[in-house]
Amino acid sequence: MGTKKYASYAEIERELEILKLEKEINYQKLVLSVQKTKESFTPQNIVSGFLGSYKEIISDSYVTMGKMAIPYIINWLLNRKRGD
Repeated sequence: MGTKKYASYAEIERELEILKLEKEINYQKLVLSVQKTKESFTPQNIVSGFLGSYKEIISDSYVTMGKMAIPYIINWLLNRKRGD
């Protein structure tokens, strides 16, 4: 980009205002991107992403049954240890 010549201070002020707004827009895009990245690292999203990658191999019914069975299996294991 070459040297730009301005005819008045009003043109300079207008250009500075445009640059300021562009800077703010880019900053807000960065903030939004960071928020989306943080949300994608929640345990629920990580498990969903992991299970989603195997969606073609495992049918939806098996995934649903697995999600329902895991708490029962954990409770059974915990109660079994307490009973000994």
